[in-house]
Amino acid sequence: MKKYMYSIFVVVIVLAIVVIWVFNLPVFGKAPEGARLERLKKLPNFKADGTLDNLSPTPMKPDDVSYWDMIVAMVRGNEQRTPKDALPHLTPDFSETTKTKLIWFGHSSYYLQMDGIKILVDPVFSERTSPISFIGSKNYKGTDFIKVEDFPALDIVLITHDHYDHLDYQSVLKLKDKTEVFITSLGVGAHLEHWGIPADKIMELAWGEESLASGLKFTAAPARHFTGRLFKRNQTLWSAFILQGAKHKLYLGGDSGYDTHFKQTGEQHGPFDLAILECGQYNAYWPLIHMFPEQTVQAAKDLKAEVLLPVHWGKFTLAMHNWNEPVIRAVKKAKEENFKITTPILGEAVILDENYPSKEWWLDK
Repeated sequence: MKKYMYSIFVVVIVLAIVVIWVFNLPVFGKAPEGARLERLKKLPNFKADGTLDNLSPTPMKPDDVSYWDMIVAMVRGNEQRTPKDALPHLTPDFSETTKTKLIWFGHSSYYLQMDGIKILVDPVFSERTSPISFIGSKNYKGTDFIKVEDFPALDIVLITHDHYDHLDYQSVLKLKDKTEVFITSLGVGAHLEHWGIPADKIMELAWGEESLASGLKFTAAPARHFTGRLFKRNQTLWSAFILQGAKHKLYLGGDSGYDTHFKQTGEQHGPFDLAILECGQYNAYWPLIHMFPEQTVQAAKDLKAEVLLPVHWGKFTLAMHNWNEPVIRAVKKAKEENFKITTPILGEAVILDENYPSKEWWLDK
């Protein structure tokens, strides 16, 4: 009996050591502390429990929905959640230009050139959106056509918030020596510093704060979402970013549920030449933290945007809807509203004032 109890004790100790080791892996990042935490504490939406709030009450799920309901729905699955064929793509053109150019790579990762400045937004080029390389949603066939090594030297990497499908540890490690400045939401810099990026290369903004980088003006704007890479949520901020150049103004949306902040931002900072807004990974089980496609179109109208580019779809399955349902619904609503929408093939360039691809390439895939 004593031998049996000793064996159990050893197993428990080993498991505890393994758990502690796993949860201290660098991929999970680091919580804000020191001067960074003091900045967070001064924000009006910072709470006594050390977390941040949305502008409007934003429960993660309706009261009549349980987490068990969500698990059952995800396990039940949907055979249309992933495309049956490899998605098409074009070879990205990274040649320098004086025009404003955008190239989308699926989900929320895209490359921008504005006023000759090279920017990469929410770069996620790992196979899965997960802290563990063999667990989690795998990218669709055909979406791995671009690697970090393929990008030219970058002036700016912009990261909207710290979720795994927007802040990818492995991609950041490969980008840190080829990027001049990392711009992100306040608090997220703690992760970046933990991963070896010097503090003087990190620019963190809270909602309403603005700063210049490489001659471009970046302004952080409110979003309706949440953050977290381990157990405690909302220790870092989540934001949209307004990008102002010499000729064009863009709204870089990140993740957000629909709310009045879109209209307020449109009135304060609009109009926008292009709004890049999330359009996927929604469900009635979590209706406030992601937009339904029709809300995406309405948000673009609220922002006083001239053109909408719907993202946050086309690479990973993080919800139960059909993989191409987001863009089908968004295009349908945009046509009903007579609102201009661009839907480039992965790797295809959008050139502001010149080329807004609109081929419905996602059909029958």
